[in-house]
Amino acid sequence: MPKTRSMCGQLTRENLGEEVLLQGWVQRRRDHGKLIFIDLRDLSGLVQVVADYEENAHIFREVEDIRSEFVLEVSGRLVLRDPETVNENLPTGELEVRLKSLEVLNTAKTPPFYIEDHVDVDENLRLRYRYLDLRRPEMYAKLKLRHRAALAVRNFLDGRGFLEVETPMLTRSTPEGARDYLVPSRITPGSFYALPQSPQLFKQLLMVAGAEKYFQIVRCFRDEDLRADRQPEFTQIDMEMSFVEEEDVFALVEDMLSHLYREVLGREIPTPFPRIPYPEAMLRFGTDKPDLRFGMEVKDITPVAGSSGFKVFKQAVAGGGVVRGLNVKGCAHFSRRELDELTNYSINLGAKGMAWFLVTPEGFKSPIVKFFTEDELKGIKGILEAEPGDLLIFIADRPEKAAPVLGALRLHLARQLQLLPGDSGEHFLWVVDYPLLSYDEEEGRYTANHHPFTSPVAADIPLLNTEPSRVRARAYDLVLNGVEIGGGSIRNHRRELQEAVFSALGFSPEEAREQFGFLLKAFEFGAPPHGGIAFGLDRLVMLLAGSSSIRDVIPFPKTARGTCLLTESPAAVTEDQLKELHLLVREAEEEEE
Repeated sequence: MPKTRSMCGQLTRENLGEEVLLQGWVQRRRDHGKLIFIDLRDLSGLVQVVADYEENAHIFREVEDIRSEFVLEVSGRLVLRDPETVNENLPTGELEVRLKSLEVLNTAKTPPFYIEDHVDVDENLRLRYRYLDLRRPEMYAKLKLRHRAALAVRNFLDGRGFLEVETPMLTRSTPEGARDYLVPSRITPGSFYALPQSPQLFKQLLMVAGAEKYFQIVRCFRDEDLRADRQPEFTQIDMEMSFVEEEDVFALVEDMLSHLYREVLGREIPTPFPRIPYPEAMLRFGTDKPDLRFGMEVKDITPVAGSSGFKVFKQAVAGGGVVRGLNVKGCAHFSRRELDELTNYSINLGAKGMAWFLVTPEGFKSPIVKFFTEDELKGIKGILEAEPGDLLIFIADRPEKAAPVLGALRLHLARQLQLLPGDSGEHFLWVVDYPLLSYDEEEGRYTANHHPFTSPVAADIPLLNTEPSRVRARAYDLVLNGVEIGGGSIRNHRRELQEAVFSALGFSPEEAREQFGFLLKAFEFGAPPHGGIAFGLDRLVMLLAGSSSIRDVIPFPKTARGTCLLTESPAAVTEDQLKELHLLVREAEEEEE
């Protein structure tokens, strides 16, 4: 007969008097002489087990040898604790198991850190012993949250008629976007597969195939520089639909996220989400990922600054630049050292410098105030809605350089001034009307802002050959509290339009056929209008969990250098393996000093 196991954290008063069988890990052991208390933990929680020498003399020596993280099977009778020993902070805090039998299923070395929540330990050590880190209740809760989020999405899309389809992990390398991870072919020497950066091409081909509603919770790979919210391998919630416009995608996504928050967190989120055009986002917030949890919007003072006597502003405007500023409310008390630190922060971001005004009851204070007339100062005060006690800061540069500096300054100051409370709720935002292309000075050509399969706005198609930078894309990103969680677009579905976009990107007809001939050919066989979106599941779960890094919500993440400390990968392979793949490894050349 199989054993009937009880779960430590699920025992209640209804089980009083029962003989229970428990299996789990020792959280801690407390020796009180002839009484030994063991906190036994499994994934449901923990419960106290009591070994009494009078009742357990035959196994007491074994109980004395038990240490933290030993794996035990115990049986005993569930009783109430003495009133003075009740733990009000524990769901099972009024209960205990009087030990009857015990079996040590496995011993354990002393862990390199405590298996408990809020442990203060270096992250690299946690990653090296990730299997121990994941034992901690808060980490298991994040694994469970990730599971529930993925399940909620899967159930929602299934209920809307979507079909989950797996697409290939070994595919063709494409030249656009981030670097691919390459996989050499043993059978075809000198040829390589690429691990997919996304299922983009295959999901479009599924639309040509008539699938109409596709989704996949899929692993993707990008060989790029890493940050706290990026990993070389990550998970997407990927969707594509036929016969849709932007409004259809927005409505579906808003319904899906409402369902997700309701099912996973028990919270309602307001819909529809606000929308903002990309140019407006860059002007008001200095970024296409605006955080709406606080104000401090960027303001344009170019008309006033350009006519002032301050040479830096005047020359910037005369050269086609802009002057934009932030009103840091109530911060006129900043010291000169603090202002210098802000200036250096701006310069490190790429600015040429930073100007500032302190607004006092007596007027403006600044080394540059003498270069402005009373009317100009009044104009600046009005644009920035300045009041006594405010700090005004300014950046003068080309628009594409001034915007990101001010955007980063805005976030830096918000963190410094603690304007981002953890309970500020969810502020979703659609960013729309992106430019289709942007000019890359280094490569000397236009590149796709999203990807080359995004459709231009119909009215802008004639500009592809004449003014490519003015062409708007039918693209959209979804932002949550300043973090981009998803992006998509309406796609090209006619061969001639896709070829026109390739041409604007600098592809010759031969190069387009070489790289994407299979897609162009598919468009000749009745490809329907289609569009979609993809979400970063890791980022979304990070925000649901209130974590600051996606490494917290990925079971086995890489470090910021792309290494796995647990398995010590990447690692060298044998000469025989390389020979089979027809590969030779050259010694890395040392960089010249």
